[in-house]
Amino acid sequence: MSAKKDRPVGVAVEARGAPKPGPVRLVGQYVIAEKLDPARHGTDLWAALEGRDEVWDYMGQGPFADEAAFRAFLEERAGSADPFAYAVIDKASGKAQGIVTLMEIRPGARVIEIGNIVYSPALQRTRNATEIQYLMARYVFEDLGYRRYEWKCNALNAPSRRAARRFGFTYEGTFRQHMIIKGRNRDTAWFAMLDNEWPGRRAAFERWLSPENFDDKGEQRESLSALNGADAEERG
Repeated sequence: MSAKKDRPVGVAVEARGAPKPGPVRLVGQYVIAEKLDPARHGTDLWAALEGRDEVWDYMGQGPFADEAAFRAFLEERAGSADPFAYAVIDKASGKAQGIVTLMEIRPGARVIEIGNIVYSPALQRTRNATEIQYLMARYVFEDLGYRRYEWKCNALNAPSRRAARRFGFTYEGTFRQHMIIKGRNRDTAWFAMLDNEWPGRRAAFERWLSPENFDDKGEQRESLSALNGADAEERG
């Protein structure tokens, strides 16, 4: 038996790097993503998040005592290359409603994570909230050419775990005692989506986001969880 059969190795992969994320403007039907700019987005974001301390429960930062502290956080976040932050802007109002970042960027392996997601109550559980995930995933896979797209969250954060499955990420395991956040233990649940899975995920996003998927009251006809098979996975 040859050494190759005795010691299996992974399949051959094109050994090229991927570009790092940059200050693009991603425009959807309902939402726009653009590089976070405290001068442009800070007032809207503070108005959307002020007093909403629960938004920061599972975050490494926040809540913030006042607008000055919040703006200092925005300045730090906007100046970082990793995580690279984008403001989430409602097209109808033109107002920023949240922040998402691309982070843990490994261009050589073509691996990247979406994280540090801050959704104001105005953004939560809306079509905007789903479309921003579609726009970011499309940017990562189609424009930048990454192979692996990760989602990690506190294992106790049940809404984030449900969201990951709903968006088409696959649960891969839990890293125990992975971090200390705000003086508390964090076990981290890991999810990922692969480039060869993206065409199916893209089709599910686009089918869900289609105006035809919503009735006259704005209620969905098909759930994204069902389109991505997450309901069956949850039952399993």
